[in-house]
Parts: sequence; structure tokens; C-alpha cells
Amino acid sequence: MQENQNNKFKWIRLSFGVSFLLMLIKFGAYYLTNSNAILSDALESIINVVASSFAFYSIYLSSLPRDPNHPYGHGKIEYFSSGFEGALIIMAGVLIVIGAIDRLLEPQPISHLDWGAGLVAITIMINFGLGTYLQKVGQNTRSEALIADGKHLVVDSVGSVIILIGLLFVYLTNIIWLDAAVSLLVSVLIFYNGFKIIRRSVAALMDETDSELLNEVISIVKDHKKHEWIDVHNLRIQKYGSDLHIDCHLTLPYYWDLRQVHDSVHDFEEIVEKNTTGRLEVFIHADPCLPECCHYCKLNCTKRSEPFKNDIDWDVTKLTTNQKHFVEL
Repeated sequence: MQENQNNKFKWIRLSFGVSFLLMLIKFGAYYLTNSNAILSDALESIINVVASSFAFYSIYLSSLPRDPNHPYGHGKIEYFSSGFEGALIIMAGVLIVIGAIDRLLEPQPISHLDWGAGLVAITIMINFGLGTYLQKVGQNTRSEALIADGKHLVVDSVGSVIILIGLLFVYLTNIIWLDAAVSLLVSVLIFYNGFKIIRRSVAALMDETDSELLNEVISIVKDHKKHEWIDVHNLRIQKYGSDLHIDCHLTLPYYWDLRQVHDSVHDFEEIVEKNTTGRLEVFIHADPCLPECCHYCKLNCTKRSEPFKNDIDWDVTKLTTNQKHFVEL
């Protein structure tokens, strides 16, 4: 677990340092060229720096142990971090639109486009590479802050590509107003990215089902299914940053004693924990089997009301429904 947190700290620190350096490069390109399109790129870089700072703090908070006031840990702070980043992105988009409209009404001369374009090209390669890898690390560590930061950097690089193409057209045609028009085009991309990040953050805070994660857990349970696990239902998953909280109902033989039930529940928890990333908390409600369960139960026992006939395919619908499942023959 500590290695997981150290990995997150390492990459968010790198993101902050690189974002700060690229911000300086983009503002340098703006002062060289006086291009509003490059200014819009530089303004978004300020957001990158601020967002990386907040993401670093959120990752620190999410690593703190549970306490009486936060019995499920502090992991959800990372969703606030990504939502905050999305809001900052939209604010940057508003500033870019205001500046672009001002330049459309009063065009300004542009100079040193070759140097400006070269500096922007450098930032594109760095932003895209770092953003892509941050998303990968974020997925592996279940860090919403890293994922949001990585997505922002990738979208920032896409916006820079649009700006680079726009600068090329300005250079070839000498149509100055194209510079402001490119800024407006980039602002649309920025607004869209900001909205997506906020939408993802709100969904996580509202405990919206993560289909990918749910399918991952169901695959683990199916691949390690034991005969005594007669039925699983009412499966629910909550995310607290990189921490997971899983609860479900597990149907076991009705005639087992308490120790057997405890051992089987413990096996279930251990299997899920070994095959998932990050801290995991599993709550299992043990249900006794019913005579109607016999025809899909593979357990060899003397209490059967009928022999085994058909197995149940454990899928999302069956395992998340709050009832036992009986095969229709």
C-alpha cells in the first residue's frame, strides 16, 4: 500500500514540475509572438500548475489512515480534486474567450511565429507523453486525481496542436484574425474537457456504478468460484479514492456451523483482496441455502432435495440484484 502511495506522490510531483516549466515556455512564446492563440495555451498552463498542486495535496490527504470522523478513509478527496480541476479548466476557457473576442475586434500584429511555433511543438510532445503516462498510473493506482491531471495534459496537447496549425495558417496567409479564431476553437475543446472531468467527479461522489470496476470484481469472483459459494447477490462497490468497499450476500449451506461459515467468508474476502489494487474492505452477509437452490448447487452433500441440473452464469444483472437466483427449467 505504501509503495502505491509513493508511486502516486512521485508522478504528481513530476507533473507539477513539468507543468510549471511548460508554463514558463508558453509565456515566453507569447511574449515573443504576441499571439492570442499562444496566450490561451499559456493561460491553461496556469491551470495545470494550480491543479497539480491541489492534486498533490488531495493525494496526501487520501493516504491518511481512517479515523473516527472518517471511518471509510479520506479517499474521496481525490474526486473533489478532479472536480476542482474541471472548474478551473472552464474558468480558463472563459478567459480565453474574452481575450479572443477582444483580439477579433482589435487585431494585433504577430511576430516571431517560427520561434513561437517551435516552443509550442516542444510543449506538445512533453504534455502528451506525460499526460498519457499519468492516466496509466492513475488507472493502476485508482487515483482519480492522477487520471484527471493526465486527461487535462493530453487535452492541453491536443489544443496546442490546433494552435500550431492555426499559427501555420497565419504565417502562410498573413490573416491576423485567424489567431483569435483559433483561440475560440481551442476554448470549445477546453470547455468540453472541463465538463467531462466535472461530470466524472460528481458521478464518483454520488457513488455512480463504475461498470468497468464492477465487471472486474465479478470476473474475479467467477474465476475463483467454489462449490460452497452457492449464490452471490446484492453485490455493491463503493470507491474512496484508491480504496474499495465491497459488500454482498453469499449463500452457503444452511447446516454449516459458525466456524465453517466464517472460514468460507474469509476465503471469499481474501480472494477478492489478492486480485485487486489498493486497500479493500469487504462486508459479507451470509445467507442459508434453500431447497430451491439444490438444482444449481454443485456441493456434494446429503441434504439435497433434488440433484444438480443447471449452473447459473454469474453476470452483472444477477450478482447486483438483491435476491437469490433460481434457474428456470
